[in-house]
Amino acid sequence: MKVGIIGAGAVAKACLLATVLRGAASEIVVVNRTRKTAEGMAIDVGYGGILSPAVRLRAGDYADLAGADLVMLTSGINEKAGGATDRSDPEGRLKLLAKNAGIFREIVPRIAAGAPDTTLLVVTDPPDALADIARGAAPSLRIVSAGTFLDSLRFRLHVARKLDVHPASVDALVLGEHGTSSVFLWSAARVGATPVLDALDGGAKARDTIEKEVREANIQIIEGIGASQFGIGMVCARVAEIMARDECAVVPLGCYHEEFGVTLSLPVVLGRRGVLRSLRPPMTKDEAAALHRSAEHIRDALDKTGRT
Repeated sequence: MKVGIIGAGAVAKACLLATVLRGAASEIVVVNRTRKTAEGMAIDVGYGGILSPAVRLRAGDYADLAGADLVMLTSGINEKAGGATDRSDPEGRLKLLAKNAGIFREIVPRIAAGAPDTTLLVVTDPPDALADIARGAAPSLRIVSAGTFLDSLRFRLHVARKLDVHPASVDALVLGEHGTSSVFLWSAARVGATPVLDALDGGAKARDTIEKEVREANIQIIEGIGASQFGIGMVCARVAEIMARDECAVVPLGCYHEEFGVTLSLPVVLGRRGVLRSLRPPMTKDEAAALHRSAEHIRDALDKTGRT
């Protein structure tokens, strides 16, 4: 499978390395406004890539994306540079929307021209709102956002730590926005088929602690290493792997939902051609209401910025 990676920042580097290590692509093209930087990335990873499944790495231009099955779009201002690291700010990542929307309106049409049949994976923050910006800039593309895939992994990890089990044994989802309005689907969370709410000691206090740890994980990472990059890089590589193998795996990614009028995350069936269909898990009235509020949060930000 051919994959394109747009950008050369910390997240792009993590996406490239993880995709190579996972053996999720036979060819990867790195595109960046500074060609020399893209070349350096491809050359550096290419040397070590000899130890991984065979892959052809190269820098290129948008025209070189032709035939790409998946393009990961990572370009834009990150949380640290954009001042979106205030734990008390309800806007969160959406603070980056206006600046990154302008970048997307320039880049996305060029991706569509070079690879009109690709699936575009929006990784840049805020990914859900930017996926809608991308839809406006290139309506013909299949567009998904990285959404709450990483949030859900973080949710599973922190629940597992409280229960002293391996995270792979926990089934738990975060839905809605990849941001401050995300929805933790506690009612459906399971460990060994047992409801997590039955297995977890501490009641509401324990749940609040876990949600806080998940919501603030990105800021904690940024405070430590400057950018939240490795986790999302591994998530994007897993998306590439699912598509390459046509697994039809169910994962929480952002796609456009008519019901909500925006891109947000629900469980989706992912295959070679991108999202095949979305699923609507049962949820409590409070969780359903929170999901609609999450959609409204994204819509409000888009209305202020403009979708086209």
